[in-house]
Amino acid sequence: MKKIDIYILKKLLSTFLFVVVILVVIICVIDFTDKNDNFIRYQVSTDLIVQYYISFAPYFAALLTPITAFIATVLVTAKMAAQTELIAILASGISFRRLMRPYFFAASIIAVVSFYLNGFVIPDGNKFRVDFEMNYISKPYHNSDRNMHIKIGPNDYVYLNRYSIQQEIGYTVTLERFEGYELKEKITARRIHWDSTEQTWQLNDWQRRTVMSDFEVIEEGTELDTLLNLKPADFGNKAKLETTLTMPELQDYIDLQMSRGADDVQIYRIERYIRYMQPFTVIVLCFIALIVSARKSRRGTGFQIALGFLIAFSFVILFVFAQAIAAAGSMHPLLAIWLPNIFFSAVGLLMYNTIPR
Repeated sequence: MKKIDIYILKKLLSTFLFVVVILVVIICVIDFTDKNDNFIRYQVSTDLIVQYYISFAPYFAALLTPITAFIATVLVTAKMAAQTELIAILASGISFRRLMRPYFFAASIIAVVSFYLNGFVIPDGNKFRVDFEMNYISKPYHNSDRNMHIKIGPNDYVYLNRYSIQQEIGYTVTLERFEGYELKEKITARRIHWDSTEQTWQLNDWQRRTVMSDFEVIEEGTELDTLLNLKPADFGNKAKLETTLTMPELQDYIDLQMSRGADDVQIYRIERYIRYMQPFTVIVLCFIALIVSARKSRRGTGFQIALGFLIAFSFVILFVFAQAIAAAGSMHPLLAIWLPNIFFSAVGLLMYNTIPR
């Protein structure tokens, strides 16, 4: 890399970090002001609050990475254009395409680091953040589902009339095992509860019906311990669960929910698509930011920064719209999530042709 590449790269990365820190600090202060009443009401200790914001800050920093990278690129490039640095660089014989190299390199560094943090580091911190919010911010969760049918194995199914999260008890339970289309075993019980010590389920007042080739065996009892591919957490609050799963955990959970025939798999697929899409968003937005702010404007740097914010705001609106389309199933979720990148890539290429090179 030449000196000019290192010079631009340092300015971009340092400005990016500065913008991230400033925005995250502002968000944390606003969030603390909003939640302070809850902290006082529940007498949350200072240590817990500090730990909460230690996990809260990286989450929002990663969430805003494409926008902060865009803003940093606009700030650096607009300032260089205003001070005629870009004119001097281009006049020295360096083409605009060559000038893009340190920008692309900086965007790639931010994209790769962002993908790693989003996929493997931040979800672990989100586990504490989400649990903290459930305990001290949100209202207590009660499972209100009724008549739940869950596939817990290739040929095994469970039915519960209702389940109590607080007591970890399910009522009116049926366990069924099939071979092909034939029922081979059926267990009914008045209730089922979780034994946290043995990590097993215990059936109370149960009856088991085993179907043989030409007769049936019926057994009854008061208590029966059984292992099931089911945990109390499967009945818990799944709000924001997708943000707490690392990439391997997310894929495993998707596979598990698909094997159970669950109807909420789409949420986790969309989360996976977003994590793969975001690094490319960083590169696309940095490319557009360079084009927007590379030309020296008579209206001043403020106009270029304002235009940059307008484009960033437009991207956010389109992304939210695309996410809603993906969740509604109106379009294949992969295509819907990538729609903002595709659209703004096309816009960037059109704008690239207007830049004097």
